[in-house]
Amino acid sequence: MTLIRSLQTWSLAVVLGMAFAPVVARGEDAPAPAGSAMADGDAKIGPQYTADPATKAAPGVPAGTVQHFTMDSAASAIYPKDRTGKEFTRDAWVYIPSQYQPGTEAALLVVQDGGGYREIVSHTLDNLIAQHRLPVTIAVLINPGPKAERSYEYDAVTGDYCDFIDKEVLPKVETDFKVKFTSNPDNRATMGGSSGGAAAFTMGWFHPERYHLILTYSGSFSMLHPTSENPHGAWDYHERLIAANDAKPLRVYLEVGDKDVGFDKPESSYRNWILANQHMAAALKAKGYHYHFDSAASAKHVDHNVVAQTLPAAMVWMWNYQPK
Repeated sequence: MTLIRSLQTWSLAVVLGMAFAPVVARGEDAPAPAGSAMADGDAKIGPQYTADPATKAAPGVPAGTVQHFTMDSAASAIYPKDRTGKEFTRDAWVYIPSQYQPGTEAALLVVQDGGGYREIVSHTLDNLIAQHRLPVTIAVLINPGPKAERSYEYDAVTGDYCDFIDKEVLPKVETDFKVKFTSNPDNRATMGGSSGGAAAFTMGWFHPERYHLILTYSGSFSMLHPTSENPHGAWDYHERLIAANDAKPLRVYLEVGDKDVGFDKPESSYRNWILANQHMAAALKAKGYHYHFDSAASAKHVDHNVVAQTLPAAMVWMWNYQPK
């Protein structure tokens, strides 16, 4: 969990420092998820947390591969330079399950701040795919650009980041690693924590024809990247955008800790992550979305103990997969 713990520290530092800115048979030793099954609606969890065994490597379960690659900003039409005008290189990884058959189309999971989730996501996918609880899924885990670039990419309420993923990242992965992704949005998911969670929701919001499945931890549905069109940034989602638009065909998992960022700030600050996520859940409920919202007791920002307990069950709920 060292990587997720590092991600938690990094995400919090960014938030506080930026005012604007074919399926195989189940392995005999594959563990069943420890957590109770999720359903639509609101839930309270904690204050004690137990890591789901599906987040760990298990004897007898076929393990996929995790391969590293990089992307140079100079080759990007969407993010050619960072906010200081400098070119940069970003790290990324692709997880390919052992069950993947070359030439076939796989389900897709895009993971923001991907470096912090490599281990837990790969082990969870290994186990859940082997258990027939998820389809054969390839994960693309990608890091943001440096420093202020992260908020510029993740917190902006636009379709730019989704276009970057679908027009630049995924074609490179398909070419370099000889894989194919399904175009069915019911089998395309995106996830992240903090601003990465906001980015995940934004991908589905602007392009529901591409992504139906959204998973967020301590999502930054707050005022971090205000614009003239959205003066409160991602806070505008629950303040007006969700209510003002027809419901989109999304399944959205939300989580927030009771000691999350800005827990003691007034609503007028637009920087209370607890209120932001509570409002998101209420707005989604009012419009009839499929959503699940975990309020986590004794939990901090993108709390690694909460992630370790909930990730497998959240993935299973989100996919709602019915094996053929």
